[in-house]
Amino acid sequence: MKNLTPFVFLFVLTVHAFLDSRAEASSEPVPEPRIAAFEDLGFGMFVHWGLYSQLGQGEWALKLREIPLEEYEPLADTFTAEDFDAREYARFAKAVGVKYITLTSRHHDGFSLYDTKGLNDYDAPHSAAQRDLIKEFVEACRAEGIVPFLYHTTLDWRWKGKRTDQLSEEEFNEYLDYLHASIEIICTNYGKIGGVWLDGDWSRKESDWKHDRLYGIIRKHQPNAIIVNNSGIHHAGKLSHREVDSVTFENQAAKPIDRSGYDKYFAGEQCHTMNNHWGIGKDDLNYKSPKEIIYSLANCRRLGVNYLLNIGPEGQGAIGEMESATLRTVGRWTETYADALYKVRPYSAHVDGDDFIVKGKDGHYYWYVYNLSRRGSKNVTVQGKVGPGKRSATGFLSAATSVEWLDNGESLEFEQDGEQLDVSFSGYAYGVNMIIRVARIRVD
Repeated sequence: MKNLTPFVFLFVLTVHAFLDSRAEASSEPVPEPRIAAFEDLGFGMFVHWGLYSQLGQGEWALKLREIPLEEYEPLADTFTAEDFDAREYARFAKAVGVKYITLTSRHHDGFSLYDTKGLNDYDAPHSAAQRDLIKEFVEACRAEGIVPFLYHTTLDWRWKGKRTDQLSEEEFNEYLDYLHASIEIICTNYGKIGGVWLDGDWSRKESDWKHDRLYGIIRKHQPNAIIVNNSGIHHAGKLSHREVDSVTFENQAAKPIDRSGYDKYFAGEQCHTMNNHWGIGKDDLNYKSPKEIIYSLANCRRLGVNYLLNIGPEGQGAIGEMESATLRTVGRWTETYADALYKVRPYSAHVDGDDFIVKGKDGHYYWYVYNLSRRGSKNVTVQGKVGPGKRSATGFLSAATSVEWLDNGESLEFEQDGEQLDVSFSGYAYGVNMIIRVARIRVD
């Protein structure tokens, strides 16, 4: 250490840590245990799959392709789900580094992947599949240590032959009874679930969706479930009701969550498509690269927001080759840097460039390092460069004892002067590029 004696330095750190914790405590409430547990998960997989998947034209095909109901509904007769193996989905999620899966139990076309218990016969048990696919999904997730979440639409494009936005107020109130009965089924028929992900209120912005009653049903039967009601594209990051546990950032970069003025702590979740559709678009080739996905996941960790990345399986439930290959590549990164991904929170230290630091519940800090140089010859690498690059963090309040790369355990040289931590980061070896590299900082 420079300039400060060990005693004075320890005193300064203690005072700053105390003031920092007081400031945090006064600025926003403490998260409830279920919300903290949700934030610990960090990385989830969204799955949009239903009758529409057989068309390969996206999940909004019924509406945007203007398909008559009498042509669309017979898709249930060819929906065998023969390629849907819920256990394989859960194992795939584990290989990718995903901790929870959110599956569309019912999307806007009104078809349910679960047994609706007589509410209607437009469900998987009455289709060619003749199975309760949500039951299979929840049981498989539980067996593989993945947390199951259930997406459920709040709007419907075929209830009594009409879209929800076409209903009279009297009809709409009758529809809400049907919706609430549906939510009660998914909350009572499958044991404990991680959460309920709602979507569609934007279809009738001026109507009373009777949220107190809806959320009350979920809380009654699933008291520890996370309630999400999609904030929508135009209200991203905005809390709509006190019972909602997480706001959303739909197909856009997450932003710092503004909890000022609220007496409840709520989480955030960025949900992203892999191309330009949620349900499979067989002719949509505009897929995100592993680099883009890793950048988005890292940015979410920077902000303390979860990342929910979507896949759109093929018509009978198989995961597409492009999605599988891309996500398995991402899985190599998540496995390497797992300690820095899960059970971490944002840290206020200011770091050079795009870099940032998070604090883990294990007591360590993790420095995400961007744009790292590569060792080699300028004749074969664009960034050919030899030697370390020194980077600085200011406002680092703990006394560092060691810094090392997570991927190979290599120790890194560092100096600390008060709240400034300088680390000499070694570049990538020739043949290596992890896109974003992470170092662990151990502290007293």
